[in-house]
Amino acid sequence: MNAEAVNPASPGPVTPQVSGAAAPAAPRRKARPRIDLRRLGRAALLGSAARGRLPDAISHVAEAHRAHHPDADLEPLRRAYVLAESSHRGQMRKSGEPYITHPLAVTLILAELGAETTTLTASLLHDTVEDTDVTLDQVGDQFGAEVRYLVDGVTKLEKVDYGAAAEPETFRKMLLATGNDVRVMSIKLADRLHNMRTLGVMRREKQERIAKVTRDVLIPLAERLGVQALKSELEDLVFQVLHPEEYAHTRELVAGNAARADDPLAAVADDVRKVLRDAGLTAEVLIRPRHYVSLHRVSRKRDPLGGADFGRLLVLVQEDADCYAVLGELHTCMTPVVSEFKDFIAVPKFNLYQSLHTAVARAEDGQVIEVLIRTHQMHKVAEAGVVALGNPYAAPAEEPAAGDGERVDPTRPGWLSRLLDWQRGAPDPDTFWSTLREDLAQDREITVFRPDGGTLGLPEGATCVDAAYAQYGEDAHAAMGARVNGRLATMSTVLKDGDTVQLLMGQDPASEPSREWLEHARTPAARIAIQRRLAAHPTPAPADATAAPEGDGSPAQQAPRPTGDGPAPRPASADVLVDRPGATVRLARCCTPVPPDEITGFAVRGGVVTVHRAGCAVVGRMRGAGRQEVGVSWGESSECRVTLLAESFGRPHLLADLTEAMALEGAEIVSATVEPPDRQRVRHTYTVLLPDAARLPALMRAMRDVAGVYDVSRAQPQPTGA
Repeated sequence: MNAEAVNPASPGPVTPQVSGAAAPAAPRRKARPRIDLRRLGRAALLGSAARGRLPDAISHVAEAHRAHHPDADLEPLRRAYVLAESSHRGQMRKSGEPYITHPLAVTLILAELGAETTTLTASLLHDTVEDTDVTLDQVGDQFGAEVRYLVDGVTKLEKVDYGAAAEPETFRKMLLATGNDVRVMSIKLADRLHNMRTLGVMRREKQERIAKVTRDVLIPLAERLGVQALKSELEDLVFQVLHPEEYAHTRELVAGNAARADDPLAAVADDVRKVLRDAGLTAEVLIRPRHYVSLHRVSRKRDPLGGADFGRLLVLVQEDADCYAVLGELHTCMTPVVSEFKDFIAVPKFNLYQSLHTAVARAEDGQVIEVLIRTHQMHKVAEAGVVALGNPYAAPAEEPAAGDGERVDPTRPGWLSRLLDWQRGAPDPDTFWSTLREDLAQDREITVFRPDGGTLGLPEGATCVDAAYAQYGEDAHAAMGARVNGRLATMSTVLKDGDTVQLLMGQDPASEPSREWLEHARTPAARIAIQRRLAAHPTPAPADATAAPEGDGSPAQQAPRPTGDGPAPRPASADVLVDRPGATVRLARCCTPVPPDEITGFAVRGGVVTVHRAGCAVVGRMRGAGRQEVGVSWGESSECRVTLLAESFGRPHLLADLTEAMALEGAEIVSATVEPPDRQRVRHTYTVLLPDAARLPALMRAMRDVAGVYDVSRAQPQPTGA
């Protein structure tokens, strides 16, 4: 690739085609030619223009800037160019061009995206502090604090000072600066795009190294900031460097399709225009060619490619409601592919993207044509992302309140806040660099809802562990479980977009996270917090592995009482009246009836009458076996014996807390069994004596109030058995 090649990876500009709707579409500005580096090189060598006159070298920038900001003051651009040109004079790029052509090209990229004057001023100066004798203080004195901050944000750290850590630490510094002003990253992305355009003059190994960092870090950041115009071209340029054979093949496919006599996209575009015109809808219908990487992905799914696979239709309207009106007309007059419909207007993507996506099948040959429907403003944001937001400091001072997980301010999206949070815990540059790449590789995001109506933005595949640390930070160590869409779930449960998540938190501030959580944590914030906590509080090995634990409250530990299978220390003393004089009464252990349960009795061996709850499954079996039923009723005494089942999440000291709560309610524990934990869930069985059956509801409430206990119920008989 020649250093002067401007965009060899781009398959070409969008072909504009105006619909034939009754009202004329909004006028579109003429496409400007790409910057001519040779002409700019000569202009730079001639020096700066006279004071007060705009230098010819930035005429392209001025034209592009005024197209988006007609009233913009160009004086800061003139002064910035004069300083940049004089500072870089004599410096040359590896392509042989004067160095000033690079900041000019970067500034033109941002101007075409609609960046405001401050960003363009900083872009012209972005290499002066790094590569010339100009200081940050000089930049601040001449252009103000905002320009100084932006220039400082994109200035690399010196390898002399940081050695091998210079690159990761530069990115850490840049991300921290971006956290306060996203325009820093906008300049960096445009800077990398121009460097990628002129990468052919570098050695092959350096081309690959730069392309890989671009792929792993810059392209995901462009995606997250919504700057699709930069992201698409960066993807194509990286594709060309790292996969030259596939790139060449894809380029041949594009050339072959361009030579076709028939274009199904053009035919469908005409049909769409007619449909919308007949419906009285004002819309602009464009054919939007796929960029090379997108086409390569499609070709791996469909081979051979049809003519409709080389692009999509883009329908632009004025109002949000018009988007749905267009969708309705298309689905009424054409055959929709229902599975391809997505509504990113009602539910925007995390990177500000809004659009309706649908697809219609061509009647002639069944080819599927993808259609994007959006307003002109949505299109501007879809292409330029945060660059289209202008100056974030110019917005009104009032900021709407948001939940803890996501900020409403689009210039500080939730993913960026989370990234800045976890980077503080990265102990060294290598960990930061590897974790950053891993985090950015998770290129899809889901939104989950909290019970209070707030939201959490998480990467696709995130679990309840990630949700806990996203919502509670370090306090998430005390999490014991969750309810997902109202149902109990373990911390390892994978969340889906739109789920409602309620975290169940313990009260012990010294709680330790489970080591198993590391296997289920997808976000760096969760992993780093868990690792740091476990490293600070390592689990000591027991001195004697055969020794019994000393009352640590572990739910897996059985209580030191007889089990339900052995004899009880004292008989049940609830007063039951029996229609059989002299009969011995025994309350059935299978259902442990207590007043005021509806009860029935059966005569068994030895003149004993067993009393069951009327709904007990054993009652049906005994009736079926011909057992004699005996009338029974509750007497005056209210003392009762009952078996309760408690289900909880495992945590230290749970058994001690639970039995203490039961004792405070006046319950005497006859027997207790705690089963070994299964997926952090523990099942307890308690048989207790209560001095008054009326205390049973209060006892069950007290047990449920113990941190970690999520359900308490009366024992139910198993339907199997003798």
